[in-house]
This record gives sequence, structure tokens and C-alpha cells, in this order.
Amino acid sequence: MVIRKICCIGAGYVGGPTCSVIALKCPDISVTVVDKSKERIAQWNSDKLPIYEPGLDDVVQHCRRKNLFFSTDIEKAIQEADLIFISVNTPTKTFGNGKGRAADLKYVESAARMIADVATGDKIVVEKSTVPVRAAESIMNILRANHRPGVSYQILSNPEFLSEGTAIENLLYADRVLIGGEETEDGRRAIEELCWVYQHWIPRTNIITTNTWSSELSKLAANAFLAQRISSINSLSAVCEATGADVSEVARAVGMDSRIGPKFLQASVGFGGSCFQKDILNLVYICECLNLPEVAAYWQKIIDINEYQKSRFSAKVIESLFNTVTDKRIAILGFAFKKDTGDTRESPAIHVCKILLDEGAKLHIYDPKVEHNQIYEDLTHPSVTDEPEIVRNSISVYDNAYSATQGTHAIVICTEWDEFVTLNFEKIYEQMMKPAYVFDGRMILDDEKLTKIGFQVHTIGKKNSPPGIEKDLGNSLFIRSNLKCLLQFNV
Repeated sequence: MVIRKICCIGAGYVGGPTCSVIALKCPDISVTVVDKSKERIAQWNSDKLPIYEPGLDDVVQHCRRKNLFFSTDIEKAIQEADLIFISVNTPTKTFGNGKGRAADLKYVESAARMIADVATGDKIVVEKSTVPVRAAESIMNILRANHRPGVSYQILSNPEFLSEGTAIENLLYADRVLIGGEETEDGRRAIEELCWVYQHWIPRTNIITTNTWSSELSKLAANAFLAQRISSINSLSAVCEATGADVSEVARAVGMDSRIGPKFLQASVGFGGSCFQKDILNLVYICECLNLPEVAAYWQKIIDINEYQKSRFSAKVIESLFNTVTDKRIAILGFAFKKDTGDTRESPAIHVCKILLDEGAKLHIYDPKVEHNQIYEDLTHPSVTDEPEIVRNSISVYDNAYSATQGTHAIVICTEWDEFVTLNFEKIYEQMMKPAYVFDGRMILDDEKLTKIGFQVHTIGKKNSPPGIEKDLGNSLFIRSNLKCLLQFNV
């Protein structure tokens, strides 16, 4: 089989960018991205794409209607395709067995059944969605139990390793492409067909081939390891704040060890996004099902530390504002889970806002890429509040940081947008209530400069001097206290 036409079921954060880059690098292949949502497909065909990703606009505009198409005609795309990507959502189950941990595969199953109903020729079906181990086996069972006479399928696993905000770069200059398939002659042939697609721009040495199960588990393992590093440095940020150490200095010292490296050692208010929490919970559930409770408990702790960090940061805001935020105006700068994306799924900002709203605060929210209606939708969701109207009346969404901070008692940095570093904080300070507070949950601001302006600054992972007490005095008290302890034990 020579791959001439590719269909991707699912026009989301994975399917859209991945297939756009494939179309860019494989001009000899026709790529069609399909989705049931007419609104989403209309956005992909418009000047304003449904997702924000640096570089994505240029790629889409270059390829769209040439060899890249977005359509709601799913049946036609399936019938014509040689290779089909399944890139549908796999959310965590909200009810039933495995609630809160297991992946809900209803969309994957629906896609598989649709392929079986429609396909009239041989297909290579590739699971691109993040799925639990042995999900490919379930897809194969559905296809083989419902296929038309004379139609055969090969199922491959080709997990994505994209980071939102750098997805196009990740696709163009991938560290590796992972492809798993059956260890049969037909399976190996299908793997090589997909390898041929990627070899248009990825060196063959960077394409790893494994069995299907190893490929599926590798995706969960990669995200678990990355989240583990974030939770590790965040746990140490609490120690730093209590002792006077600086978590950025600790991270730099640790990261210079060649065995460890510097990546994902930036302390913050916590990790978010569509993958980390979902994939770790999925891994926990798999371990429990395999009767590995100690392993399950180990990975569950990564989630626990992340929740602790968000709650600890929120508590610091309330404590610093004289232990009450009722009717106080607080500016939330950043609502996306990270910079360079408009994605708010599992964003730490939602957790912080929920706690502050529960305490009676009035929130002024600004994010440069998140749509206003998305912010309202997230904060009035049943999982956040059972009083949506009260919440809606307690939040205001602004178009710039200066409007959002005017007349507020405090600024809370929840996303590390570059523009926040370049803000005129002298101007902002003048229009705020006094004392004016800054809570930097992303460690992006110059705390010494802000202190000189007049702000009371609290930065994740740093011990901040109490208001009215000079740093030298604080350090002197710390030294005297430690000397007293040493003398007590005759050291």
C-alpha cells in the first residue's frame, strides 16, 4: 500500500496541528481532518482557527484547500483514506467503574465502529489519542467483529508528544516519533508505511518502532515522568519558603547535574493541561487493576502534591491579605494553563479562582488568548460552583492588564505570559489600593524591583520578609535562632 490519502477523525489540539504539519511536509499526500462539530470545522476553514498555537496559522494557510482539508463529511473521508488517525478526546470518566481515574474511551469506540461501518477497502488505523495500555486490542476487536467481507485492518499506536505552545516546533523537529504495531508480517509492513510518511522530514534514526503495548505505555510514562519533576520541585518550593532558600537557585544547582538536566524544574502554582493529570490518573487506575497498589500510590502522590501546591498558593494570598478577601478586588493575570496557548483545561488558575471566590473575593481576570466566554464557562461549571449566578456577578473579564488591575488590592500571576514581564508596574501600583500585593505564581517577575516600587511581593519558592521588617533584621533573627539551637545541643 502506498499512502496517498490520510483521514484524521478529530479536529482538536492533536489532530489539527499534526495533520497540518503532515500536509506541509508531504505535498504528495492529501490530508483531510474531519469532525462532527460544524462550528469547529468552520473555524478551521476561517481566518480565526479554533486553537491558538504559534506558527499554526502560517502552516494552515499554506496548505489549506491544496492538500489539507477540513470537513464534516466523515464517511467520505474514511472511504477514501488509506490511513486513518483516531485523534478524538479521551477524558477521565466522570461516573461508573473507574470514575475519576480511568480514561473514557467512548469516542474512540465510536470512531472505530464508524470506520467498520463505512470502510470498503483495507485500512491502516492509527490511534493518536492518549489511551490506556491494550486499547488497540479493543479497537481491533471492534473492527474485526464488524468489518465487511474482504476488508482488512492493521492497528498502529502512534502517540503524540506535543507540548501546547510549542506544538508546531515539536512536530517539525521531533525528538522522536514512536510507532507501535503487531509483530506480524502485515503489522511490520503497516509500521513501515507510517514510517514512510514521517520520513518526509524526520530522520529514520529518530523513528522508534515497538510493539503496540510498549508504545501505548510509553506515552503515559513520558507524561508521568514530566509531571513528577514538576511536583518534585514544587514540593521543594514549600521547603524553600520555610527556610529562606531560593527554589530557582536550588533548581539551577540540581539542573546542572548532567544526570538530571534543567528541564521541567521551574517551580510554579502547579501543572495543568489536558494530559498530565489525566494520564497519571489513568496510570494509577491501570496499576490498581493490575493489583499493584504500591505503584498506584506512588503515582497518585504526584497528583496530590500538585493539588497541595495550588491550595497552598491560594492560602498564602488569603493569609497575606489580613486573612480575609471578602469583597476585596483581586486581579488574576493569566487564565490559560501555560503561556502561548488558549487552553484552560485543568488550569491552576481555575483552582485559585475557586478558592478566592469561595472566600468572597471579587475577581478581575485578564488573559491575552483565552476567550471571555471560556473564563465564565470554566468558573460557573458545576464542578467549580453550585451558585453560578453569584460567581458570574463576582468576576469581571478585561481586555488588558492595566484595566484588570485598576483599583485592586492584589495581583495574582497564574500564567507565565511574556507580556506580564514587560508591564509598567509603576503605573499599575499608582492605581491600586494600598498596601498593594503581588503574588507571583510563576516566578517571572523581578521581586526586588517590585518591592522598591512599593509592592508587598510573595513569590513561589522564596521566603518573603513580613511587612515592615527589613531583610537584614529577618536574616539576623534567623542566624540568632540557629545559633541558639546549636548551643543547646553543644555543637
